[in-house]
Order: sequence, then C-alpha cells, then structure tokens
Amino acid sequence: MASARIDVLIRGARVVDGTGNPWRYGDVALAGGRVLDIAPPGLVHAEAAAEVVDADGLVVCPGFIDILSHSIVPLMIDPHCLSKITQGVTTEIMGESWTPAPVGGRFTDPFRKLPPKERALIAGADWVERGRGWSRFRDWLDALVERGVSPNIGSFLGGGTLREYARGLEMGAATDDELDVMRRVTAEAMADGAFGVSYALIYPPDSFVATDELVAVCAVVADSGGLYITHMRSEGDALLEAIDEAVEIGRRARLPVEIYHLKAAGRHNWRKMPEAIARIEAARTSSLDVTADMYPYAASGTGLDSVLPPWLAAGGRFFENLRDPAIRARVRAEVLAPSGGWEPLAHGIGPEGVMPLGFERPENLQYAGKRLDEIADMRGQHWIDAVMDLLIAEEQRIGTVYFLLDEENVALGLRQPWVGISTDAGGLDPAWAALLGPTHPRAYGTYPRVLGKYVRADGLLTLEDAIRKMSGAVAARLGLRDRGLLRPGYAADVVVFDPATVGDRASFADPHQLSTGIRDVWVNGVRVLSGGRHTGATPGRVLSGPGRAS
Repeated sequence: MASARIDVLIRGARVVDGTGNPWRYGDVALAGGRVLDIAPPGLVHAEAAAEVVDADGLVVCPGFIDILSHSIVPLMIDPHCLSKITQGVTTEIMGESWTPAPVGGRFTDPFRKLPPKERALIAGADWVERGRGWSRFRDWLDALVERGVSPNIGSFLGGGTLREYARGLEMGAATDDELDVMRRVTAEAMADGAFGVSYALIYPPDSFVATDELVAVCAVVADSGGLYITHMRSEGDALLEAIDEAVEIGRRARLPVEIYHLKAAGRHNWRKMPEAIARIEAARTSSLDVTADMYPYAASGTGLDSVLPPWLAAGGRFFENLRDPAIRARVRAEVLAPSGGWEPLAHGIGPEGVMPLGFERPENLQYAGKRLDEIADMRGQHWIDAVMDLLIAEEQRIGTVYFLLDEENVALGLRQPWVGISTDAGGLDPAWAALLGPTHPRAYGTYPRVLGKYVRADGLLTLEDAIRKMSGAVAARLGLRDRGLLRPGYAADVVVFDPATVGDRASFADPHQLSTGIRDVWVNGVRVLSGGRHTGATPGRVLSGPGRAS
C-alpha cells in the first residue's frame, strides 16, 4: 500500500460497510473512482495519498441508493440534487409510473402532466423540445449525464408511459396489437438498461390496467432478469387484496416483486399492517422473491386529484369532465360513498387529514399548508366542491400531503429485514424549490431522519442495519454488483457523517430545510459534498439493469 497511488485516504472512522456486519475502525483508500482498500488504522501511509480526510469520531459508509426517486424534473432544473446529496444519496433510481421516454405511439408529449411552473422551468432550458425526440428509453438518461448530474442515475420503465404509448388514456383492456406494442417497447427499454417496469396502480392510466396485462408486460421484464416494482392498487381498504395481486403477478410472470412505500392507509386500516407483513412473509416463505421499501413519515404525498375517482381522467378529459355538472354530481356521490373500485385517499381520514400544498395561482396561495376542512370553511363550500373547483382553477394536480398513517406501523415496517428505505421525492434546493411552494419533508430529511430518530434516538434499528437498508440491500435488489458496499474494487460512492448530529430539519410546516450531519460525499471517487457544502461537481453516471445490451 505504501507505493500505491491513492486519491483520497479517509482516516480514523468507524467503517460500516453496508452488509449489516458490525462496524470496525479503519482507513478507507479511494483511487481511480474505486475503493482501493479498507485497512486497519495506521497501516496506510498518509504520504501515499493526494488528500487525507480526518474522520475521527465519524462514520464512513457506502452512499445511499434511493429506489423511489422523483428527480426526473428536478435534475433537469438543477443537476446538483442538493437535498439528496446532503442526505448522503449517491444514486437516484426513478420511474414510478412515468418516464419521459420512450416517446412514440400515442405518448407524444412527455411533460404533459407537469404543473405550469415546472414545465416553464424546464422549457427555458430546452428540455421540453429535446424530450420530443427521446424515442428510446435511455435517451433522457444519457442527456442528463451529458449535461452533468451529481448523483448516479437509473430508472425503471414507467408503466403509465408504456400504457399511454400503446393505448393512450383510454380505459379498458388492451387489444392484442396494443399488447404487442407494449411487449416490444418493454424489451427495448430493458435492453437500454431499465431495471424493470414500475406501475402506480391508483393513478390513471395505470389504474386502467388489468392483472393479465401486467403479467404480460412483466413476463418480458422477467426475460431480461428485471424487477416488477409497484405502487399497489390499494394501500387502504383493499390493501391485503392488493398484496395478493402483486404476489400473483410475480408468480405468473416468474419475476421478483418490490412494493413501493409499504403502508396501511386510513385509521380504520391501521390494524391491517401486521397481516400485510404476514402475507408478504408467507409469499417469501413459499419462494416468491418479494420485498418492500418505506419512507420514515406518518404522512404520504401525492396530488389533490387523488381524492377523486380515476375514471375522470379517461381520454385525457379530466378537467373537461370536472366542468360538467352531471359528472360533478356523480363524482360527489362516489366520493361520499366509494364504490370500492378505486382508492379514495380522503376516505377514512376526512378533509381534516388532507393538506394541499402545491398551489400556483396567486389567489389560491392563501390555502397552501391549510387542511382541506379549513379551506372549505374559508370558501364557504362543501370540501368536495372545494376540491373540484380548485383543481379546475389550477388545471394541475395540486401537490398534497395526506395524514394517513400510524407512527407505530411505520416503526413496525422499518423493522422488517426485507424493507429498505426510499424517499418518494425529488432532489431539491431551497434556493429555487421554495418558489414552487411547500413540499413533503421527505425530500430533505428521509435518510438523516432514519439515522437520527430511528437509530440514535429510538434505538429501533442498529446503525449497521439502517445503513444496509439504505445501501447494500438496495444495490442487491437492483442487481448492482459494484455499488452499495464499502469493498475493494467497488465504485467509490462514499459518505462520511457524524452519528451524534445527523438528523432531519425539514417539517410539514417548514419543509425547505436541508438536513444536518452528513459531512462529506463522494460519487465515483469525486467529492460532491465537502464539510456539508456542495462542491458543484457532477460526476454521476447512468447505472443499468441486468438486461442492458453491451
């Protein structure tokens, strides 16, 4: 080691290697974008290193891998991914339901769903026009890396994109010809490096997809060794049935299954969490490879439109339908007495559990951060009418927080050995993101919250197991064979943090607050965070799934 070229030597830290094994003291040497060695303290000569980093009293571990990132648009706005890098995230895996590529068939405007402010921001950087030419799945990933990004990036094929490519926004079963299109596009995406296919089955057009269609698509994913990852059809009233469907898809298509943000939503469904876990355990015992991920908050985040039935979006006529008095009457009746064929997010928590945040029109900014019952009182309306009128006025989904979850269930889920950690959020910078309005604090605080609350304060998880759930376990799930562990020869995605101070600062009342305690971060051996400050470096690369054509 004395004669070996070392770019960075991290000395004196507690080494947590991402496997779940007990920590040990050691020195970590990085060279050529890889981990060169992990040696007992003092065995590596400091004079052999271009840079020596004193990490006495700190922890050094693999970079965290977010399997549920929504950084597609944020990375187009800003390549630095500040709120994620300051959490220790070195890899962003995207694609829940939607990817901006491949463009083709009936999927012609990849940014159709974006709120006006976000669309304007990326249009100014020419992404909207460039995106129309992304005919292959990998085109957008390569474009981001060509421009430069701080974290590594990868993605699943968005199931909603796939469905719209072949069938548009129409309800009903796909025809044989449309299924053939889906199979072809899926095979091409897997060859381009997709990790599998991702559906969000409570949102249109994904919610229009039947089990047999999911199986047909997943069979193609299985041929390339990929993964079916799902926001299940229900996380509330039909939670257990939704788990059964996910298991059925995995068995019939012969591929592993990952469940996004495992939860039991709605107070009357909290009691189902132990049974949900038991059903997943039973599937695993009977040889189906099924795992899950979670974020460490007792509230979820999505659009205010999720209060309403998904059939409103059929044919791309969501806002037009909402303006029809007869349809509004039907919507009101179905929201007040849900039919069971969709996931009514306000059911079981009431308007007092719904907090809309993402208003854009000046006259509506007064409502941001207030509960829906308060908003309805301010407007002198029934809350359902307030929802419909606000959606019409905004002509966008209106980002919303739903206080659906039980803190004890969050803790129960996090303890499961097959549950990993994810954010369900994009990488933001308060300098510009605050201008877009409030957001869910998970965008800023997920990983430090786990380390500060669930490891240090509550003792729910050991330090080693928490880091495994953020790094090694996720890399293994994705089939990344040289990431997620501190091991010689592995990519130098490395984090140094202070276990005594690491924690989240973002809250629902004041979400645009960077976390604390993550001191240094390297991506592919290049330092992107130094002393808690972003260096401006953009060394991220595209990471690919197992079907990637050479």
